[in-house]
Amino acid sequence: MPKARKTTAKPKMKKATVCYFTQTNSKPDYKDVLVLKRFISERGKLLHKNYTGCTAHNQRLLSKAVKRARYMALLPYTDRHAL
Repeated sequence: MPKARKTTAKPKMKKATVCYFTQTNSKPDYKDVLVLKRFISERGKLLHKNYTGCTAHNQRLLSKAVKRARYMALLPYTDRHAL
């Protein structure tokens, strides 16, 4: 009789159901650093729209806003460049 394999469950990130920007009736802005930090991982990478819950349009605007904030030194590029 073959042995049963033990499966370990991977921890999953909680998926947001509603777009933050649609809910608050706003658009991503590079000057809102506290809002932008919600959509960046611990390593400094942008989170996927499946995890953030943003619409495709707002996700594109969000990525541009984060890139602008990084260029203006409002956000770090990586986790090693702490604020």
